[in-house]
Amino acid sequence: MRRKDKIKLNAYMTFTGNHFAAWRDPNSTTGLQLAHYAQLAKAAEEAKMDAVFLADGVSVPLDNPTAASRNAHNGVRPFEPVTLLSALSAVTSHIGLIATASTSFYEPYNLARLFGSLDNLSGGRAGWNLVTSADPFSALNFGLVDQPDHGERYVRAEEFADIVLGLWDSFEEDSFPRNRETGVYLDLDKVHMLNHHGKYYRVRGPLNLPRSPQGHPVVVQAGASEPGRQLAARTAEAIFSAHDKTADAVAFYSDLKGRMPAFGREADDMKIMTGFLPVIGSTQSEAEDRYARLQDLIDPEIGVDRLSNLLGGIDLRGYPIDGPLPDMPETNREKSRQALMVEMARRDNLTIRQLYQRVMGSSGHFQVIGTPEQIADAMEERFEAYGTDGFNVMSPVFPGDLLTFTTTVVPVLVRRGLFRSEYEGTTLRNHLGLKKPGNRFAA
Repeated sequence: MRRKDKIKLNAYMTFTGNHFAAWRDPNSTTGLQLAHYAQLAKAAEEAKMDAVFLADGVSVPLDNPTAASRNAHNGVRPFEPVTLLSALSAVTSHIGLIATASTSFYEPYNLARLFGSLDNLSGGRAGWNLVTSADPFSALNFGLVDQPDHGERYVRAEEFADIVLGLWDSFEEDSFPRNRETGVYLDLDKVHMLNHHGKYYRVRGPLNLPRSPQGHPVVVQAGASEPGRQLAARTAEAIFSAHDKTADAVAFYSDLKGRMPAFGREADDMKIMTGFLPVIGSTQSEAEDRYARLQDLIDPEIGVDRLSNLLGGIDLRGYPIDGPLPDMPETNREKSRQALMVEMARRDNLTIRQLYQRVMGSSGHFQVIGTPEQIADAMEERFEAYGTDGFNVMSPVFPGDLLTFTTTVVPVLVRRGLFRSEYEGTTLRNHLGLKKPGNRFAA
């Protein structure tokens, strides 16, 4: 029986595009101006997409100088994400605004204040993509010799998230009577101290921000390892997942949703969003030709460097590029992404070159090459199979490919009754179909 809910859609925004060779495409923009991001956000909002989504990082790796000089995804970012989304909130009115921020390099109070401010500024449209950071170069920028072990990062992240969520409940919604006649501005009975004393943090509170129109920002997460899944089942309201095969996506969906009752949560309290790279043409042949042209722009040095990073920092430069992927030692970095890369290489008997060519556009996410109807078919199939609740759309080249998606694929989804034709509300929670959280202290 057909699902009653509708597909959720986020626009995953980078500089010139999500394909690592996008900057070499003559139709790409530099991605260094506010106007570039404003154009993308407005196009996504015009298509009634749920949110724009920004990744982040806090290092510029220079250990491979050749790759660093040729790679537009070399860690340099023109804007800090919350700053950028604050600017975009002024030129949009409905679309959600999701940014990544790591529990490894923020303090809970500062992060709660940043995202709480964005949420109030935008009228309840903010989302926080909760990540832990495994990049050793980032650690060096914060006085750390190396990152903690993978498991410890998630234990720390769990405490971090608890604090942030508690701080967002500092004030009840009617805490500010602002009664000019009585002279009472703030009702102190509705202000709540956190007084957190944990293994990693001590935070008194309260947060110096009023409660937002959607209760608090939507909490997003991307981890797929065992600790990441447990944290997601306990805390996350949206998940950014990476599965190139529908069967794997269905298994992940079932596993993660099945963990939620243990934490007193219902399956609909979380939306799972598949990373999705569509390559669109008016015909199948045209789409394949476009993809081939992008693939031809891949610099082998960049390909090997990118694959090394996806494998958890395992340097592949000493191995034959047209030979098989060597056995991988366990990484302390992105364990689930390493497992995905290794499984893909072994399953399809790929060489190092073939593997980096496979993932230079989608980084291991779901990828479809075809006409708008074929793209919509693939999305519908995964959605109806309960392999996802929606998609983080990773357009290959900006701005053109996002504009093509919003003007050709989205109308197909609307005609099929799979996507909205108008916004039903004004907050990100409204768009995603998430309940507004109550205040834990008031309850």
